[in-house]
Amino acid sequence: MQFFRKTNVDFIGNRKYGYIFSSSLIIAGLIALIIRGGPNWGIDFKGGISIKLSFHNATVEQLRASLGTIGLQTAEIKRSERRGSEGVKEEFIIRAEQRSGSKDIARTIIEQFEKDFGKNSFEVRSVETVGPKIGGELRRAAVLAVLVSLLLILIYISWRFEFRFGVGAIVPLFHDVLITLGLFAILNLEISLAVVAAFLTIVGYSLNDTIVVFDRIRENLKSRRRQKYDVVINESINETLSRTVITSLTTLIVVAVLFFFGGEVIHNFAFALLVGVTVGTYSSIFVASPILVEWERRLEKRSAKRGHSRAK
Repeated sequence: MQFFRKTNVDFIGNRKYGYIFSSSLIIAGLIALIIRGGPNWGIDFKGGISIKLSFHNATVEQLRASLGTIGLQTAEIKRSERRGSEGVKEEFIIRAEQRSGSKDIARTIIEQFEKDFGKNSFEVRSVETVGPKIGGELRRAAVLAVLVSLLLILIYISWRFEFRFGVGAIVPLFHDVLITLGLFAILNLEISLAVVAAFLTIVGYSLNDTIVVFDRIRENLKSRRRQKYDVVINESINETLSRTVITSLTTLIVVAVLFFFGGEVIHNFAFALLVGVTVGTYSSIFVASPILVEWERRLEKRSAKRGHSRAK
């Protein structure tokens, strides 16, 4: 299936616009991270308490008002629905930052709800506590997981293609994660374990998109040796453009459904994927392939300088 019959867009010739656009997004995200003092880590990473409750009849506003009476008005509340034999029940996940005596906080919350809503109006489904030490370890493990995956990808792509292709594949992955992370900082969205999983998914998706383009570039470089390097790369991007757009659109449709209809529990996860897939598609065209062109031009300049020095 061809989305575009034949295209001849000068992606390589216009790569500087891509550099400006990418740099602007990354700088804006970094500024937001600096202003906010880093990412907005969730309870999973900074420690805290998570209580899952099932209510017969309650709203987020009512729960927040009840929590406000015990000084927890800033607690995070997520709502979802659960169908059972007794009909539809509303489920709420309440998360509060770590404080001394977390178990007492859980008991205080439950007692306050019993007072405001009645003992038989809700059911406590689970109570989980994450200490600050465990949260710190999870944060380090999450960052390490992303970095190790990028290193292994660099090694694998360098082995399967060339080192320049490995660099050309890794830089867009950093680009995609930084832009997504920056947007989370700008919007002050919470980063949970699910969001970290979304970051790793973004890395995998973006890499797959880039590999398809790189594979075509490698084939065309072998069969079109007489053509200029940047021309071959630009033609390769155009040849794979239809496949790239179709894959991205179908993926975005599924992710958009998760984002709009998946509920608040997976909202940030779906948002990260929505941004990551979009940026990953863009980077495979405007970041990954231009790196190969810049690399080749540097090699040509070095060869020209060596030839000039020998002539002297």
